[in-house]
Amino acid sequence: MTTLSAAKDVLRGVATLVAVDTRAATPIYSQIYQSFRARILSAELRAGQLIPSSRELARYLRVSRFPVLNAYAQLIAEGYFEARVGTGTFVARSLPVTVRADTATRATDTPSPLRSISVRTAALPRYAVPYWVNHAGPFQLGQPALDEFPLKIWAALTSRCARRLDCTALRYGNPFGLDDLREVIAAYLRTSRGVRCAAEQVMIVSGSQQALDIATRVLLNPRDRVWIEEPGYWLVRHVLDGAGCRAVPVPVDAEGLDVEQGIDRCRQARAAFVAPSHQYPLGVTMSATRRLQLLDWAHSAGAWIIEDDYDSEYRYDRMPIGSLQGLDADARVIYIGTFSKVLFPALRIGYIVIPVDLVERFAVVRRSIDMCAPYENQRVVADFIRGGHFARHIRRMRGIYADRCRTLIDAIREQLPGCSIAGAEAGLHVALLLSHDAADREIAAAALQRGVLLAPLSPSYAGTTRRSGFVLGFGTSAAAEIAPAVRVVKQCLSAARALEGTRRATTRRGSFDRMKSRFLDG
Repeated sequence: MTTLSAAKDVLRGVATLVAVDTRAATPIYSQIYQSFRARILSAELRAGQLIPSSRELARYLRVSRFPVLNAYAQLIAEGYFEARVGTGTFVARSLPVTVRADTATRATDTPSPLRSISVRTAALPRYAVPYWVNHAGPFQLGQPALDEFPLKIWAALTSRCARRLDCTALRYGNPFGLDDLREVIAAYLRTSRGVRCAAEQVMIVSGSQQALDIATRVLLNPRDRVWIEEPGYWLVRHVLDGAGCRAVPVPVDAEGLDVEQGIDRCRQARAAFVAPSHQYPLGVTMSATRRLQLLDWAHSAGAWIIEDDYDSEYRYDRMPIGSLQGLDADARVIYIGTFSKVLFPALRIGYIVIPVDLVERFAVVRRSIDMCAPYENQRVVADFIRGGHFARHIRRMRGIYADRCRTLIDAIREQLPGCSIAGAEAGLHVALLLSHDAADREIAAAALQRGVLLAPLSPSYAGTTRRSGFVLGFGTSAAAEIAPAVRVVKQCLSAARALEGTRRATTRRGSFDRMKSRFLDG
């Protein structure tokens, strides 16, 4: 009798570990399941321990037996409980005798420095959410004028696409993308960008960033040396770091990438990443001389050129500059484009134009990381282009952006006469170059507090020699708010100069006091 009483006390003790709130939104069976699971993972219930029967636990908790049965069934299915015929239900004997107490919450803890990750991943900088994700305001980078996008037309095309949907669209697609979209992109690139390609060479990807990653995987090996523009697009460095490649910064001047300096620094580089039509962040266009020099180097060195043509549709002083790929007679250029700037960034559709002999290799790599692009947006983009809406949208937006660009240039010349401007002929940004060595990151932080989004120029440099300045996006800036925003920049620059003057005066005063003290002591 005493033994039976003791057994009931043990079972009653186990039952007290289960918490149930009948007023909670969480179903009772889920509460019971979660309570038992948490007690097992925290080692309060151990392998082989007897669990109250479903009837006993239901009576103790004053609930129906059905939720208890459901919870027990789930715990048995997941391997936490085991049922022994004629004996009862137990914590599974196959579980470790000692379960770490932090098992249930370990995923939310800060990783230990001892946790092992790949060397290439460890080389990447700590991830930070780009400031334009959480903020909006004048000079925001990376965004077109979304309020000017023809949403009604897009919605109508999306609705029509949904009505025409059939089960064939639900299957895995071609890793190169929808045939219709590839056809219209190839036709557009041939006529508007001077790209030499057929639809079979076009691969649809989720933006230019994935295009850079796929091209790197196909063309480069770990420790390969690669030319990058200096200053340049910072995510290119991240892609190369992740691939274990060695970036070789090559200076950019008014004619674009300095090919001769690149050859001096590393003649046998494996590839060059360039944006010849509108370089980021300086906005310069690569001259014909430099383009031909670059192609000649690639041919002689057996190297590849990755051409990032991210926003060349918008040019304000003349017709858009033709692509570098269109000059390439040796099939050394991989051409990358995107709809993020000409349509909208959330679309996540870009494309790669691949040399014919590499098409199969690109397909293999694409399938290894991403089976195919989503169907619906591809269909809508194809209809948008084929219906003439894309060309009309580009023409209209070119006029709007040209007006905003002129307004920005006029405001800078009027309010910041000591600063120079680069890249005002094309694209959706200009570079504002400071005439002195200012702390552009600190100034940008001060401007952000006043609602103006300045992207500092100095982080775009990979080397130690850096120039101070800002990259000013004007795609989302209405013409009326540009001049007031430039006035904020002027005020932040003046405050920074005053603070720097105070620091220098304090330093000089401290040096004088130390000299005076040494003189008197001597």
